Amino acid sequence: MAISKEEVLHVAKLSKLRFSDSELDEMTKHLGKVTDMMANLSQVDTTDVPFTSSVTEETNVFREDIAIKGESRDELFSNVPETQDGYIKVPAIMDNGEAGA
Repeated sequence: MAISKEEVLHVAKLSKLRFSDSELDEMTKHLGKVTDMMANLSQVDTTDVPFTSSVTEETNVFREDIAIKGESRDELFSNVPETQDGYIKVPAIMDNGEAGA
């Protein structure tokens, strides 16, 4: 199953990715190999193959969920440079170009 450059460009646009012409050629080639491999795998006869959810016999070990007393809010806020209305005030990390955003 071949994949076209137009399809790669469409996916790149949806993913907000940009490729140079050489990168587009390379990505088209790689994705073509992936789709070919998936097509080959879909032809494998898996009849009588039991469902497998894990290939190891290890199990997750969870600790008991016990509430513990947290840090003192006043003590934590003693290290904060600026607060407002009971919250830690931090500089904006996203800016849409407007002042104060």
